[in-house]
Amino acid sequence: MTNNDIFKKLRVALQLRDDQIVEILELVDFRISKGEIGNIFRNEDHPKYVDCGEQILRNFLNGLVIYLRGTKENPKNPLAVIKSHTENKIQFKKEVATPSSPDKKVVAEQKKQKTKFSKSKNTKTNPVEKFTYKPGKEKK
Repeated sequence: MTNNDIFKKLRVALQLRDDQIVEILELVDFRISKGEIGNIFRNEDHPKYVDCGEQILRNFLNGLVIYLRGTKENPKNPLAVIKSHTENKIQFKKEVATPSSPDKKVVAEQKKQKTKFSKSKNTKTNPVEKFTYKPGKEKK
């Protein structure tokens, strides 16, 4: 089992997104971009695949301890952190599922634009007529 496999399994088990992994790594002052993390999670046969080094995995595990348990001065309850994480996910899904009603002004603007650019159904135009021939630069 490689470091990439361990990292992937932890990500799935804890239901972490790339931006959360970046935050966890920043807790131990290790900076990495979301793109680099994405390359770590790719398949081995992908051209942009990157091996997860010992340093990345070590810093992620140290950051994960701080993320879940907190520090000595400011301890946290790990189950409470995980529970709040799942509650935030549920709230996010509810917000996405029930979008707020659009403003009447926005709807009116959209209707105006639709009628402004829509053509009547009776007129049929040949698509070739829309294109114009441009021969290019004039020769001297």
